[in-house]
Amino acid sequence: MKNEKKNPENHDPRAVFEDHMKIRDMPEEERPYEKCEKYGPAVLSDAELLAVVIRTGSRQFRSTELAYKILKLHTAYTGVNCLFHMGMNELTGINGIGRIKAIQLICCAELARRMNQEENAQKLVFDDPSAAIAYFSDRMRHLEHEEVHAAYLDMKMRLISSECIYKGTLNKSVFEPREIFSNALRCNAAYLILAHNHPSGNATPSDADISATKRIDECGKIMGIKLYDHVIIGYDGCVSMKEEGLI
Repeated sequence: MKNEKKNPENHDPRAVFEDHMKIRDMPEEERPYEKCEKYGPAVLSDAELLAVVIRTGSRQFRSTELAYKILKLHTAYTGVNCLFHMGMNELTGINGIGRIKAIQLICCAELARRMNQEENAQKLVFDDPSAAIAYFSDRMRHLEHEEVHAAYLDMKMRLISSECIYKGTLNKSVFEPREIFSNALRCNAAYLILAHNHPSGNATPSDADISATKRIDECGKIMGIKLYDHVIIGYDGCVSMKEEGLI
């Protein structure tokens, strides 16, 4: 019996897709897992690091190709910082990124944010405006809505705790002395630092910012809890109201 030639048209197309989606089918020197194991994670590109998180590709794209699509998706933020500005809908809009992969990517971004916060908090003593700016900038400059945060410090200006006091709209926030100082009393704070972000990116204090700061400062004097600074966080820069002579 003659050998039958395989007809490519009758070949299962899924086999081709499966070959395309697997990292193990890439040349060994291009596989992110092998590169990381041999040389360490620092040699991996942003796309390769994301590909390790994504793990598998789709029928059309390898995981590295999906990673490149993610890095180029946001129009305003490029590179890995784009993950701070993407939600489920944007990520799952990419062919090959489903619900689970999107959640994994969002959680990776949040984990990176928290790691930066913890590292900075352990190193910083908040006796200089630059320390407060560094601490709050990591957690707030990527936000796309306005938030008010408070850091409560002991007598040596070390961090006791910090928390978000208010989450607002794109252009409005609320400074409530009652909530701010009840939390300060609860943790026996000696000093208070306020921070809020301007989603517009411009960190220049507004008249409302200055008025609210003076109100909190006066309340602090009555309560015996000094308002040490109020920092405003913008994506392109930050302002210390203490340095500006507004406190």
